[in-house]
Amino acid sequence: MLPELQLFPSAGLLTERLSLRLASPIYAQNVLDYYTSNKAHLTPWEPARDDDFYTFSGQLRRLTDMAQVMEQGYAVNLLMFRQQSDDVIGICNFSNIVRGAFQACHLGFAIAGQEQGKGLMQEALTAGIYFMFHHYGLHRIMANYRPENHRSGKLLESLGFEVEGKARSYLKINGEWTDHVLTSLINEAMT
Repeated sequence: MLPELQLFPSAGLLTERLSLRLASPIYAQNVLDYYTSNKAHLTPWEPARDDDFYTFSGQLRRLTDMAQVMEQGYAVNLLMFRQQSDDVIGICNFSNIVRGAFQACHLGFAIAGQEQGKGLMQEALTAGIYFMFHHYGLHRIMANYRPENHRSGKLLESLGFEVEGKARSYLKINGEWTDHVLTSLINEAMT
């Protein structure tokens, strides 16, 4: 379980401008609104979505599954809200958590089109990474992005992620297999 987030169940992790809350079925309508209003903005960067994804029941199932995976310790899925607001403006997922000798996860993130360029994702990821390293005890966070996604590349670089290579035909994004740049951030406190 996640002790720090449980201290603030309604607010989650607080930053200067944001509240990062654990993904939960109670936010199904908020998440649906986010994805519906940002469909054109997000489509080039995400897997193809079926029609059910853009329904309340589809998001309810998805968030229920996320909550179960988090309870099992395999992910920490955070929804980004501005403080004092119930509008989701982004997501920050730490998934595929592997323990044992690896102590690592993958990071995925997205932000609403109208919220780009305001430093909000950097603020959210700084808090999320700190939590995953210092409270969840991970050693490595891996984040991969498409080479043409310069915003993501610059953001990850500013957070200290280092390029480790390139994976050809890595993920099926928007219906096509796409290359990705592979990066990682090491928890220096554990080296």
